[in-house]
Amino acid sequence: MPAVSAIFGSREHLEVSRALGELQARRPVRVRAPGEDLIALPVEELDDQRLREFSMLCSPETVKLIVTQQRARAIGIETATPMALSLAPTLDASGVVVLAAGNKSRFTAEAEAASYAATAAIRLIKLVRGLPAILAAPARTIDSDVIQSISAIDADAVHRFVADATGRLAVASEATVPLASGTSARFVVFRDVLGVDQVAIIVGKPDESKAVPVRLHSACLTGDVFGSRRCDCGDQLQLALARLESLGGGVILYLAQEGRGIGLANKMRAYRLQDGGLDTRDANTTLGFEDDERDYGIAASMLRTLNYPRIVLLTNNPAKLDGLTQAGIEITARVPLEAPVTPHNKRYLTTKAVRSGHKLVTLKASSKETS
Repeated sequence: MPAVSAIFGSREHLEVSRALGELQARRPVRVRAPGEDLIALPVEELDDQRLREFSMLCSPETVKLIVTQQRARAIGIETATPMALSLAPTLDASGVVVLAAGNKSRFTAEAEAASYAATAAIRLIKLVRGLPAILAAPARTIDSDVIQSISAIDADAVHRFVADATGRLAVASEATVPLASGTSARFVVFRDVLGVDQVAIIVGKPDESKAVPVRLHSACLTGDVFGSRRCDCGDQLQLALARLESLGGGVILYLAQEGRGIGLANKMRAYRLQDGGLDTRDANTTLGFEDDERDYGIAASMLRTLNYPRIVLLTNNPAKLDGLTQAGIEITARVPLEAPVTPHNKRYLTTKAVRSGHKLVTLKASSKETS
């Protein structure tokens, strides 16, 4: 039925989309794999009533907490895979959340490697920028009428959806916008498969016969909009805009990758952990994420759509060079883009330089002056 396929997409795509919607609404989903039939509930916004009802739904099966390998290591489990943690019967919802995301938690009870279906469920919750932890139990004892009402998805479909996501990008709209500097820019809004807007801001008139200057900028509400001094994001955005204007034109890709790809809510959780003493990288991994969750495949797809496959990249971050190069974009040169070092952002920038390999000459000079 080609007409139905055109409207709804493939059955597999439809199933993943529905499962993602259920997870965003904090409802359970069913994940299947050979020999597995798992029901999973997000830990985010868990309260005692939802925990009690989920446990009753799964009874007599035992509910376990599924966490990523990063979170498992943060609570004292040496592992290279996601883990399934046995929960004490007396543990309430707040205790589960602390175990999933709290600082200085330690786990000493029984744990085992998470199943293939459970790992796929973690990937699903990451796609909707949720806290990467779920409650899970086998679905085999759930009443057949109830189980039919729960969105189901195959684990393999989840992994295929993630792998194919960067290829499903379309231009949603565009318009010319006059900027405060006096320059006009063309805003081209792309929409990805999750319905998230990614924006290309074409400043001036880039010379397409040469490598086009490009800045990949991860959205930062706190820095870009409210001028947070905790990071250098807002300063870098303004520096990039001024540099592109001085060059006669270029492109800013404004990517929906808040908090190094973990989303705004999780970024605020990471800030709380940083207030407790952790640096940027350790805060992200303590929450169960990679230290940097960003993928630059979408940026590469945007550049190809705009017919800018050959660029000069404005960045201090080698990972952006590597990510775009691996995605088939030719980078002819790197241009540094260093914001001022202040007492508020020095720790953040130091972590970038020392632990993430960012090329920050200004920071080194500042360190020499104060040593």
